[in-house]
Amino acid sequence: MGKPPSEPSPSPVTENPWRDWRAATPARVALGRAGAGMPTDETLRFGWAHAMARDAIHAALDVAKLEDALRTQGWTVECVHSRAADRTTYLRRPDLGRQLDAGDDARLRAAAAAAPGGAHCDVCIVIGDGLSSLAVERHAAPLLAALRPHLPPGTRFAPVVIASQARVALADEVAEAFGATLAVMLIGERPGLSSPDSLGIYLTHSPKRGRHDAERNCISNVRPEGLSYDTAAFKLAWLMREALRRGATGIALKDESDLAVLESPTSAVPSIQGNP
Repeated sequence: MGKPPSEPSPSPVTENPWRDWRAATPARVALGRAGAGMPTDETLRFGWAHAMARDAIHAALDVAKLEDALRTQGWTVECVHSRAADRTTYLRRPDLGRQLDAGDDARLRAAAAAAPGGAHCDVCIVIGDGLSSLAVERHAAPLLAALRPHLPPGTRFAPVVIASQARVALADEVAEAFGATLAVMLIGERPGLSSPDSLGIYLTHSPKRGRHDAERNCISNVRPEGLSYDTAAFKLAWLMREALRRGATGIALKDESDLAVLESPTSAVPSIQGNP
């Protein structure tokens, strides 16, 4: 007679009693433990997430691909670079990422002066690679496509500007060159361990060099797993309209777009009508 089947060895992993919460969030909660440490599979997942975040920071933005996607949507596009010559300099010198390359500054000002009506427009949209080119490659074009139906008719736009090695404040200098009343910066946010591709949006009224973060509004975590394109586009359009109407952003402009959604009888994400 053969030996009776042996019982399986007990798992060395102690499950966390809150593990059901993991179905509701991508955050690293209720991981369990193996002895005094994390289980091997969770350690491997942590390493993978960390590698994704590092790749998102160091990867270069495919400017040509993004430019083609925007032109297909009907946007006029310009491409610029900050004074950070390369990625290493960009990461070590945040101040250079906030300054527009001198040659690009002169080129934009000349293009704005030659445009019909001269150097003045309502809105300048800048797309910066920031700390996650992955976020920009995945979400910038779909977000602008979702934004179009919500835009008030008659709004005057500068060309969409794609900025490499860019920090948020670079949009102030770009928009100032076009004489824009409002700067809208779409930029890759600092990656997290569960969100390497999060896109942020910053709005600044009367953009110019020296503006502070308190003078901006921010919409964060734009991506399918976070704030959807349609919802982000509605919030952005609402803030754009109110910023132009009130002449202010930042602490002087509170995001009350949720009230507009609640007041709409027909749609969860209604279009904004009328000129600012």
